[in-house]
Amino acid sequence: MKNVIEIRGLSKDYEKGFWKKKKIRALDGLDLDVAPGQIYGFLGGNGAGKTTTIKILMGLIFPSGGTAKILGKDISDVEVHSRIGYCPENPYFYDYLKATELMDYFGQLFGLEASKRKKVSEDLLARVGLEEKDWTKQLRKFSKGMLQRVGIAQSLVNDPELVVLDEPMSGLDPVGRREIRELIAGLRQAGKTVFMSSHILSDIEALCDNVAILRSGTLVATGRLEELLASEDGDRAFEISANGVKAAELISIPEAISGAVVTEKPSGASIQVFGDENIGTVLTEIKKAGGNVVSVQPVRQSLEELFVKETTDS
Repeated sequence: MKNVIEIRGLSKDYEKGFWKKKKIRALDGLDLDVAPGQIYGFLGGNGAGKTTTIKILMGLIFPSGGTAKILGKDISDVEVHSRIGYCPENPYFYDYLKATELMDYFGQLFGLEASKRKKVSEDLLARVGLEEKDWTKQLRKFSKGMLQRVGIAQSLVNDPELVVLDEPMSGLDPVGRREIRELIAGLRQAGKTVFMSSHILSDIEALCDNVAILRSGTLVATGRLEELLASEDGDRAFEISANGVKAAELISIPEAISGAVVTEKPSGASIQVFGDENIGTVLTEIKKAGGNVVSVQPVRQSLEELFVKETTDS
């Protein structure tokens, strides 16, 4: 199996108005491939089509056009659901169930034996960071963050090959986000594939191997994260940090290198240049001025900058 998810020409129209004569296109000809064993970030602004795509993949709504496959099978094949884990953006469960009862219920749906259900339930509730004293509380007493943890736990009860998470960090505090990030990273180490959407770009940047960005239902960017974040000059911009020297003492650098910028820093200076062939010149000038080189790093745009550029009008 080459790809865990294969999407070709996927479209979705919603009818609008009393007479249902007007159609709104929420998804427009989406093509997407997700290879196994990675964490894939699915990004876009509000109304971009992320949740629509996920709901189509999960069989919750039907596409207006195009095809999609999961684990090599068409999304209409319900048998593939036993190999998938899914947590929606706002998981909703029966209020009067306890967390352990909910987990047991999902374990029964997947045909797990009673002894295994108990062990799996306890292991997963612990992994998502839900305190043991809360395992036997009714879900109606849970906060949004606690419900989110239970939602993620139930998505893993069948040890799925593919885990689909729609805004998994929603409602979590900073500690909870860190715990769930570690859990998601652990899924990749275990050979699972994770397909996740999130508005928390720092989590996407920390976790994802590849990303796709939607705008108004259309794919506007996709690829490996480090390649998308590279500067427009092909990652040829570099920032060199030095201490023990002032910016005024490095005036020879912009005189010798076109486009070089020297900036004063509390402990020294920062020099940005384009072209790795210019790095040697900068290092020589720093040494002549009596400074010490602290670091040489390629400059790349942040995921936030890329997201804003791709999802807003220029």
